[in-house]
Amino acid sequence: MGDYFALLKPRVMSLVVFTALVGLLVAPVGVHPFIGFLAILCIAVGAGASGALNMWWDADIDAVMKRTVKRPIPSGRVQPGEALAIGMALSGFSIVLLWLATNALAAGLLAFTIFFYAVVYSMWLKRSTPQNIVIGGAAGAFPPMIGWAVATGGVSVESVLMFMLTFMWTPPHFWALALFVKTDYGDAKVPMLTVTHGRDVTRKYIVAYTVLLVATAIALGFTSIGGPVYMAVAVVLNVQFMIGAWKVYKRTDADCDADNHLAERKLFKLSLWYLFLHFGALLFEATPIAKALPWL
Repeated sequence: MGDYFALLKPRVMSLVVFTALVGLLVAPVGVHPFIGFLAILCIAVGAGASGALNMWWDADIDAVMKRTVKRPIPSGRVQPGEALAIGMALSGFSIVLLWLATNALAAGLLAFTIFFYAVVYSMWLKRSTPQNIVIGGAAGAFPPMIGWAVATGGVSVESVLMFMLTFMWTPPHFWALALFVKTDYGDAKVPMLTVTHGRDVTRKYIVAYTVLLVATAIALGFTSIGGPVYMAVAVVLNVQFMIGAWKVYKRTDADCDADNHLAERKLFKLSLWYLFLHFGALLFEATPIAKALPWL
């Protein structure tokens, strides 16, 4: 069972669950706890289904890259057909149950997310364009929008900006990683930006998307779900992120080889906390404690 669970990419699923939960809880419309539980369960299962379908399709390149060679399919612990069956079954289950428990918009967004990640990203973009991470990042950005749709039955500026926050975060997060695992993507013939255009161009793109990310994060603070705590967290984190991106931009390949990509690794580690802390601050702004404090 552990091997089947690994197909669902539990680490990725944990981020999906958290951002979806925040989208649900910060919405202006309350949801019955049981309906909320079912909704988050469906979103988590849908995310896991996407992961299983991705592993089924990418089994050939996973067997080449060092960081993925131990996944269930390339290691031989799970057969490709099993992964496909699990992915399809969980996709159908999560979409139908979410529709029955909540509304058609939330179910439609979940269905589109699974399709986008499994087909548009995995089967098309990942192996065809160096912008694979940019466009494919939309799949991981939908969960808070789905959570918001569960509660409100609609889309708003707040849900779009939560989507954009994750969408703009994805490229610098993965490109920072790609800068120090370049040979992995090259060996697997995945057209990551570091492989097709080189490290210098990748550094420029990291800075460009970081600027857009900072603007999105600050803009979210001025919406109805923002507040002083969120704004304080956003300012601190985004100053650090911008400084980290700028340090990466100013480096040369010789610098990277000399210190084993120290700046790139620091930026990647910071990016791991970036979304969690932003969404955590949004969640705090929605709590009774935050609303009860007079200075908030």
